[in-house]
Amino acid sequence: MTPRHPDPRNVERAHPDRLPPAFPDRAAWGTVTKLRAWQQAALDLYHRDEPKDFLAVATPGAGKTSFALHLAADLINRRVVNQVVVVAPTEHLKTQWAEAAARIGLAIDPAFGTRQGGTSSEYQGFALTYAGVAVNPNALRIRVERTKTLVVLDEIHHAGDARSWGEAVREAFDPATRRLALTGTPFRSDSTPIPFVRYEHDGTGHLRSRADYTYGYGEALADGIVRPVLFMAYSGEMSWRTRAGDEIAARLGGPLTKDLAAQALRTALDPHGSWVPAVLQAADTRLTEVRSGVPDAGGLVIATDQTSARAYAAMLRQISGEEPVVVLSDEPGSSERISDFAAGRQRWMVAVRMVSEGVDVPRLAVGVYATTTMTPLFFAQAVGRFVRARAKGETASVFVPSVSALLGYAAEMEVERDHALKVATRTEEIELDEIDEAVHDEPDADLEAGEFAALASEADFDRVLFDGGEYGLGGASGSVDEADYLGLPGLLEPEQVRDLLQRRQAEQLARGASPQEQERQQAQATHQRLRELRKELNGLVGAWHHRTGEPHGVIHNALREACGGPLTATADADQLQARIDRIRQWAVTRAS
Repeated sequence: MTPRHPDPRNVERAHPDRLPPAFPDRAAWGTVTKLRAWQQAALDLYHRDEPKDFLAVATPGAGKTSFALHLAADLINRRVVNQVVVVAPTEHLKTQWAEAAARIGLAIDPAFGTRQGGTSSEYQGFALTYAGVAVNPNALRIRVERTKTLVVLDEIHHAGDARSWGEAVREAFDPATRRLALTGTPFRSDSTPIPFVRYEHDGTGHLRSRADYTYGYGEALADGIVRPVLFMAYSGEMSWRTRAGDEIAARLGGPLTKDLAAQALRTALDPHGSWVPAVLQAADTRLTEVRSGVPDAGGLVIATDQTSARAYAAMLRQISGEEPVVVLSDEPGSSERISDFAAGRQRWMVAVRMVSEGVDVPRLAVGVYATTTMTPLFFAQAVGRFVRARAKGETASVFVPSVSALLGYAAEMEVERDHALKVATRTEEIELDEIDEAVHDEPDADLEAGEFAALASEADFDRVLFDGGEYGLGGASGSVDEADYLGLPGLLEPEQVRDLLQRRQAEQLARGASPQEQERQQAQATHQRLRELRKELNGLVGAWHHRTGEPHGVIHNALREACGGPLTATADADQLQARIDRIRQWAVTRAS
């Protein structure tokens, strides 16, 4: 069903602030791109029930924006509503919505502010951010009450980011004629309710959100709407100093506690170590291979903070010989840089969070997940930037640290979309408005700035995850084994990708360990010995600390002065053994 534009002469003008239509003629409307099957099915379902609230969950890249705008045009055409309000997570996405709306003849004002009296009569609506809604929800409520309104809540889970945002959204849009909620990523698994979302008991002690229409990654992949994703996992040896002064060495992705795993990841992503340069070099090699079949393919590095982003950009400049585009949300012109990159042919863009969700850069084909953010929500948002298909046979490659949580998200891909709320044990039913705001537990939240020091890091190729399977037997960075997987063609059907991965793994098994792999295995044995010595030394330093009250760092420095040599993290076996012997000698002397 193709919606038609209304005749401007028939549109209701019941209020002085009515936003009159500015549609092109119907001939122009007929050139709108045909809806995809899932979009049409969702529209048909909507028209069958004509609900006040409708939640559509569709994987990133599936076309949620197009679905929403076609629905908006149809509701305006049928005079169910007279204006459209779009709420988006970021300033850039407001502009992106307005541009998409303009392509089908809807005029949306992306510069609207709640403090202004109105907007141009040429607009059928306006766009603002969730933060913008919270500035003055009462003013928005008045506008919504005066005019029949469709509210489009893009990435609706953001209404649960803070109690103030959720309350503002509920206050502003409770009088709306219709509300359309959209999301392409998993809802937060906490107890912060999301306004206008329906919750039901799931029989396991939780309230769970219920979508009206769901279109998953697997379905979109089968329909050829999104790309298959190769996850290239990298491990390596890390060493760091904790806030207590202990120097620790561990393997990224090894059996570590939550805190140690978070510290190992921070060490890997430290710009001064060797892990990041090695992974960026591998990613650039992969991008070169992809660009041999897709000449304008681009890459994106998602960093933890601005300092790291700038450092990664400097590395990419040396690796690729081309200046990358750096996008920092608090710098002027960030949206323009994203748009220019999307339309250009540059190799790399480096960003912190601004392009993690919703931003449409279809030519992105290679990604590096270089952030300490470990939530399934953010991971799904980030991967969503690379799955948008443009042509048959395109694949995406995302480089990730070998951290169990991230590898779990990558292996699943079809993550849970529902938002689970724990049901209070004091009563079977609960008022959602009474649920306390959740506090997110970042993996390294207990480590204060300045108390953690990354000392050294090395990277090696771990494995490839694809379509639920794992491939590869590991290999040193720069080895033949790594090159086998980095050199996979960028234009392959999913079945061809799977066949090639199986063949690469069989070839690795047949030829046995390469000289590089033998060297890596030998290095691992050495690392194991050094790890045991460091563990013993740190244990003795801890015991000395409890006996004397001296800080760990002071004790380590005293041992270095007495025995010579570098920091514990880079000391060799003889130097570590000498320090162990010395601190044991101190213990004997003190006891006597």
